[in-house]
Amino acid sequence: MDERQFRNVLAEYATGVTIVTARTKAGEKIGMTMTSFNTVSLDPPLVLFSVGVKALSLQALREADAYVVNILARTQEHLSNQFARAASDKWAGVHHTEGHKGAPRLTNAIAQFECEPYACHEGGDHLIFLGRVVNFHTSDTATEPLLFFRGRYHSVAGPRIDVDAWPLPLHY
Repeated sequence: MDERQFRNVLAEYATGVTIVTARTKAGEKIGMTMTSFNTVSLDPPLVLFSVGVKALSLQALREADAYVVNILARTQEHLSNQFARAASDKWAGVHHTEGHKGAPRLTNAIAQFECEPYACHEGGDHLIFLGRVVNFHTSDTATEPLLFFRGRYHSVAGPRIDVDAWPLPLHY
């Protein structure tokens, strides 16, 4: 299978952009941009994300007592870029508060899921993290999510959909 072609086809699926944040055992803040985020279960409340096995923060994230999945707003593209760089000062100028067990919550994120580790599974060249949601937040000020599609950032066009009035059942 041609890896480049496979990646190109995967890019046809639009995703939201998140930054997963945590604290190391030594108390240092870590964070990384990712688009591999999904819901898993409502009971118990579980979410997942995956991290490449070559990621510099992988071991620290595996050892973290808690982490926060921060769903980015369209206006936070600069944060996505900042946290996507491996060898930079990711936290320079980043406004945040402390969440569950000290894991950083990024200010003005559309939503945040504060999680405790639930399970971690091998998945090829990635590790799949399952987090048990212990708290969650939404923002009243952020109106549009940051999307990633075909290797570029995008915006949502069209009216907001009222999930309670959705005509089809949502399966989780």
